[in-house]
Amino acid sequence: MVGAGRRYRYVGPADVRASVADAPEGWPVRSPAELDTYLAAADPRDRDEPFTYVIDTSGTLRLAQRRSEHVACAGGEEVLGAGEIAFAGERDGWVVTEVSNQSTGYCPDPTSWVAVAGALDRAGIGRPEGFTVAVVFRRCLDCGERNLVRDDDYICALCGAELPEDVEPRLTAQPPTDQAVR
Repeated sequence: MVGAGRRYRYVGPADVRASVADAPEGWPVRSPAELDTYLAAADPRDRDEPFTYVIDTSGTLRLAQRRSEHVACAGGEEVLGAGEIAFAGERDGWVVTEVSNQSTGYCPDPTSWVAVAGALDRAGIGRPEGFTVAVVFRRCLDCGERNLVRDDDYICALCGAELPEDVEPRLTAQPPTDQAVR
């Protein structure tokens, strides 16, 4: 069912969200033709690196240039998935060569792959069997910092505290009001 996946709200810094409040939403991609149109209009320098993407709550892939904020690409709304994505043109059409769930603004779980795969399938874009890079996020219970867990090392990069291994990041600690979250 389209849009039935888990929804992720923006959990990044409020100042980032405010700074992109008037930015345009990401380009909707529901077909290879829409991807053709987007890529043809993109700066040629941007085509060689991954794009920012979100899967909106209707299950549509939305794209923006890599240096864009995910919250801008999503129009400030909740998403079913977010990260970075790269494409290559092949004889049979477009195919995804790289795709991750790396979005520190939304911190989507690796299970968001289901929504990403569904959006790509509906758009007729070839894809891998899963994320080429899957990221695990956790919020530190001590200092509130959002962390990317690398190599199963559940240690906060800011304060050195142990991170929860089985707790969803947006449901744990909120950042202290006297500390800015990066």
